[in-house]
Amino acid sequence: MASGSQPPPRASALPPPPPGAPWDEALDSAPFAFVDLEMTGLDPAKDRVVEVCIERVRGLGDGSLEGRLHTLVRPEELSGEVGNVHVHGILATELASAPTFAEIAAEVEALLEGAVLVAHGAVWDVAFLRAELARAGRSPSITHWLDTLHLSRRSFALPRHSLDALRTDMGLDASRAHRADADVHALRAVFARCLTALEPKTARDLWEVRIAERKAREHILVACEAAAAAATPVVVVYRPRAKPQQEMRMVITEVRRKSDPPRVIGYMLPGRGRRDLRADRILRVEPIAKE
Repeated sequence: MASGSQPPPRASALPPPPPGAPWDEALDSAPFAFVDLEMTGLDPAKDRVVEVCIERVRGLGDGSLEGRLHTLVRPEELSGEVGNVHVHGILATELASAPTFAEIAAEVEALLEGAVLVAHGAVWDVAFLRAELARAGRSPSITHWLDTLHLSRRSFALPRHSLDALRTDMGLDASRAHRADADVHALRAVFARCLTALEPKTARDLWEVRIAERKAREHILVACEAAAAAATPVVVVYRPRAKPQQEMRMVITEVRRKSDPPRVIGYMLPGRGRRDLRADRILRVEPIAKE
């Protein structure tokens, strides 16, 4: 990888998001900014953004659209063929009358301000946003984000989790794949499916979803500790590695926070077979419905 092409640090290298809105706001009222960029290459130091789509939505599901930006972007120094044209299909002639990133920078910042940024493979979108905003003479303030690539890997037992693969698996339209507006449409659909699987309480709960980092969501640990203290049976929705999620009726007897990763110990119902679960693979903890 060329010098300057390193993406931002992984979430694990960052401190938690600051307390309060939007990270601790109820999901049905929290603002999200769904972002997709098309670029000339993979090096934020030298490659440039050629298409942007940002949809700012408040709340879950379809939500309330608060603002939208979709535009081609003309790099100031562009000459000749656009890089990565084999991916996005954007030609230099299409960019001739497009605005530069500096001309849309204020609108980009306004759409991102105070919202939870969501993207697929988000470290690259964040890296390019930071680079373009810096070139435009602005001070990028993007510190935390959600990545549907990570959320999908935790939620679904699929062989691949690229946006193209998820389109196929979820039956989404792929006719305009790798164009920013179509990718945001797919991104929002994937995000909605992940919410169904994970049933988060806040955006912070989703930020705590870490793949291969042996971290457990605080919301899950608290729910397991409450179940252990009450000694009442619960349904634990668990997804083992490379397998579909499974529901287990069990009594939780112990939560080992200091284990790596944290563990949840209990026994199954009926039969009382012992279970020792990785807490980072628990999707949900639910009360047992009364019959």
